[in-house]
Amino acid sequence: MTLIAMITKMSEGLGRTCAIFFLTLLFSLPLGLVVALMRMSKNVFVKNVTRGFISLLRGTPLMLQLIAVAYGPFYLFSATLLVKEKLLAIIIAFSLNYAAYFAEIYRGGIEAMPVGQYEAAHVLGYSKSQTFLRIILPQVVKR
Repeated sequence: MTLIAMITKMSEGLGRTCAIFFLTLLFSLPLGLVVALMRMSKNVFVKNVTRGFISLLRGTPLMLQLIAVAYGPFYLFSATLLVKEKLLAIIIAFSLNYAAYFAEIYRGGIEAMPVGQYEAAHVLGYSKSQTFLRIILPQVVKR
């Protein structure tokens, strides 16, 4: 194999790796916020299901999750995945895994906010959603 062919193969791999990385961040950051809010829900059922989801994804190896997502459809539905579909399966597995980690990071940041922040927003007349979006979330992201 020539040097140019090796560089071409390596650049293709680097491009796919970067695409997986950026797409994983694009999907896992907002999904992690949704999962964190579900984890902090007052509904016991939603809270426990979300806790189980986070525990399962954080407690199993990423490689096992990748194998399950990539080869699970074949064993469950006898459907083989094409190369593009395997890339989609990889992005789904990475996004779900990292969303579970980000959910715990977000939850810790939200719960670390002093009660005074909520009280000040209430005094200023902010609704709960305005308080979260304008005061709490920017501080969580900053921390």
